[in-house]
Amino acid sequence: MRSRQRMFAAVMRLLLKCLRLGRRRRFKLVRQAEQLWHYGHLCLRSLLYNSFTNSDVVLDSLFEPVYWLVDHVTRWFGVVFVALVIGLTSSIVAIVYICLLPLILQTYTPAWICWHLAYGHWNLIMIVFHYYMAITTSPGHPPQAKDDLTGVSVCRKCIAPKPARTHHCSICNRCVLKMDHHCPWLNNCVGHYNHRYFFSFCLFMTMGCIYCSISGWEMFRDAYAAIERMKLLEKERLQVAANQTYYQTPPPTFSFRQRAFHKSVVYLWVLCSSVALALGALTLWHATLITRGETSIERHINKKERQRLQKKGKVFRNPYSYGGWDNWKVFLGVDVPRHWLTRVLLPSPHLPHGTGLSWDLPPCVTEQRAPLLAI
Repeated sequence: MRSRQRMFAAVMRLLLKCLRLGRRRRFKLVRQAEQLWHYGHLCLRSLLYNSFTNSDVVLDSLFEPVYWLVDHVTRWFGVVFVALVIGLTSSIVAIVYICLLPLILQTYTPAWICWHLAYGHWNLIMIVFHYYMAITTSPGHPPQAKDDLTGVSVCRKCIAPKPARTHHCSICNRCVLKMDHHCPWLNNCVGHYNHRYFFSFCLFMTMGCIYCSISGWEMFRDAYAAIERMKLLEKERLQVAANQTYYQTPPPTFSFRQRAFHKSVVYLWVLCSSVALALGALTLWHATLITRGETSIERHINKKERQRLQKKGKVFRNPYSYGGWDNWKVFLGVDVPRHWLTRVLLPSPHLPHGTGLSWDLPPCVTEQRAPLLAI
């Protein structure tokens, strides 16, 4: 009898414990749901009742997952884009050496041969050098120690000092000195230390594509006409083969080498012409920004600042612009006249003016800096 009572008491205690655990779990879930509700309510109030909130802030918040996806895709596909640039450029060089160079040596005069050899190899060296330097040179990053910088703002994402003209790259997840943009074709940011390499690569690649398009125009026309004749003869050959008699012979066919030659010339001309148009437009755009003394990001910032001051009857002047000609000398690092040859027309790894942390007047500038505001 006592054993039954003890067993019944143990079962009841176990049942009460299970009921207490169930209540605790229910209470824990209820508390978590209440915390999520309060957190969501707080986020909604911060978006709707903040005095600084506008449509841009709401759209940025809604598109934040899209930005995150684009940043990560661009980061991982950067290696693919670099391999694509190297592969396409190598294919064009191979076609020139294998298909076009023997033809040039057989048909052109010695003067034209020397011109093509000198200009073509110089342009190729400049393209390879500046692309290699653009992808391997760090754009520059501000130091993390606060004692090294004075009078700077703080990056909201890095929570670190941010000098003037410095911006945060969401793809690299770091602040970049004098950031222009993140280039997926370089798999690198374009900033203070590699901006010149990036622009020089775009310029010389455009020049090389224009050179190939103009020089290969006649070859392209002949190759395209030959491919059309190939298609026509192939059609006639199939018709003859279908109705062949002992007294009919099929039309002659082109060899594999002839087909490969003509298709390679067409591929070279179409690719070079397309790249010349697209990259040429980008090069002109960046040349305009360099003439103004601003980057791609600063163009949007200066535009808004110009509109804001215009409403107050004031004129905005870019404090980092020294005039069109001096802006180019500062950008290219031309201090003396001979630098146009040694630093612009020849490969040069010289560093840009300044450290990217402060922007003092470069020695090559002849005019004083314009004031920030003018009435």
